[in-house]
Amino acid sequence: MSNQNIQRLPAEQLFQKEIDTLIANETHPVPAGWRMSPKSVFTYICGGTSGGLEITPKYIGHERLVEIAIATLVTDRALLLIGEPGTAKSWLSEHLTAAINGNSTRVIQGTAGTTEEQIKYSWNYAMLIANGPSKEAMIPSPVYRAMEEGAIARVEEISRCASEVQDALISILSEKRISVPELGIEVPARKGFSVIATANTRDKGVNEMSAALKRRFNIVVLPAPDSLEAEMEIVKTRIVQLSESLDLGAKLPQEEVVKKVCTIFRELRAGVTLDGKQKLKTTTGVLSTAEAISLLAGSMALAGSFGSGEITDYDLAAGLQGAVVKEDDKDGRVWEEYLENIMKKRGSQWLSLYKECKELNQ
Repeated sequence: MSNQNIQRLPAEQLFQKEIDTLIANETHPVPAGWRMSPKSVFTYICGGTSGGLEITPKYIGHERLVEIAIATLVTDRALLLIGEPGTAKSWLSEHLTAAINGNSTRVIQGTAGTTEEQIKYSWNYAMLIANGPSKEAMIPSPVYRAMEEGAIARVEEISRCASEVQDALISILSEKRISVPELGIEVPARKGFSVIATANTRDKGVNEMSAALKRRFNIVVLPAPDSLEAEMEIVKTRIVQLSESLDLGAKLPQEEVVKKVCTIFRELRAGVTLDGKQKLKTTTGVLSTAEAISLLAGSMALAGSFGSGEITDYDLAAGLQGAVVKEDDKDGRVWEEYLENIMKKRGSQWLSLYKECKELNQ
């Protein structure tokens, strides 16, 4: 299948030229199982130049946190990325594995239905019944494959997995091997093996990680962007990338449009206006940076499919209504108060958006 027909390419294919350039121009020691040095991984994640090629930043935020994450993976410790929804945990996890191994697809998506077999291995039961246990009948998990190859496996939303599933990782991270009693063998991890897990702070009470499991990880907390300008930069960068991969049929949002969305999200998220003068009620949703990106992509699709090809306040209001009002009664009232007490009083530049939002929130 042509890459043009794939909806979402993995990071190692999307940024293959940058990865290949960094590998070709490597001048620092490369750890076992890695394709480039920690310094080159940092350049790939945070941006820079290599061999005359401009390396685009994949993560815009606290660079020291990226250094800590990379340094953790050089050791035999696993890495746990924690943060609010939309703070780029999965995005950073994917790009770290893309740069280090050239393969970000060894992923286990944590859900209430994730089983221990998905962490370790399962069986092709037709072959198992016909011929008994054998290596050929085994279906290795992404973690199993990563151990065999000396690579990194990803476990997304680990706190959504049941406790017994989480506990399956404890022995793997401690002993660095998987036991297969059916075959009487143990699979040791090759050098370079590690795990990057992500956990959502909003899911903290779902399946709280045990102290024993937490001890097996170095924990890096990813914060929300610390300024309006930083959040706008992240949103603009991702919108450009999305518009290149999706046929949205619209112009990129103007600076003022991005600023309005980020301002609304930051204020409702923090419960206070940007100038700190007026307290606000917060919504049930997080209103993360990732959601702001999705909102603008949706507004571009509306403008491209049913409008002039340029985002208007009419398009923006539809996206804001869907993003802010998650629970009709509570969020509808919070949004109504924000419209009347904040947006309406911000002057002529906000008046059109206020009217469109007001109309939809009736």
